[in-house]
Amino acid sequence: MAKQEPSEDAVTKLVAQLLSVGIDGLGPLPSARKVADKALKKANGNTDAAVKAIIAEHTRAATVGGFVTGLGGFLALPVALPVNVVEFYLVATHMVAAVAHLRGYDVSKPEVRAAVLLVLTGAKADEVLKKVGLGGALGGSITQVALSKLPAAALMVINKGVGFQIVKSSTTKLLPKLGKGIPVAGGVIGGGLDAWMIGRIASHARKEFPKR
Repeated sequence: MAKQEPSEDAVTKLVAQLLSVGIDGLGPLPSARKVADKALKKANGNTDAAVKAIIAEHTRAATVGGFVTGLGGFLALPVALPVNVVEFYLVATHMVAAVAHLRGYDVSKPEVRAAVLLVLTGAKADEVLKKVGLGGALGGSITQVALSKLPAAALMVINKGVGFQIVKSSTTKLLPKLGKGIPVAGGVIGGGLDAWMIGRIASHARKEFPKR
């Protein structure tokens, strides 16, 4: 049976959730800006220390989230995996936006928010940028998108491209293969995999959002 492609509506809703909740916060989850400012204050104004603390905090959150949603084992994956994917990328978006804010970027600007989402895709960012004719044109730094003042329509295409890339990546996640039929192992592998993935995204965030 052919694999069903995600609907455009589903991807649009995912992107909206990442931008609104992941960056601006919701309910008990403070905005990325507030979390970053709190970390900076605790670090006595040391930006590097604050960035390190932010990454450590979100790595713990991603690890716990991956473990909890992975505990159901293989049989629970049809329900748990989508929840885990959304949860993971909300944590990752929150982390990247906080790092961007600490490095001097205004995360309220649409172009910076698009750059935050691009960081989530890592090496796949160039594929997303090709959709707006920018693949390979930014000298390897995707944060140049935030400085190039792209039109709103182009930013929308970028955001949607990120959404499709995230949904696509969820179908190739290692958890279903490595945790198959082993509930506790699924939880351990899920947590470890999320920790590894958040570490890679953190490295991209450090690189792509240099101090301004």
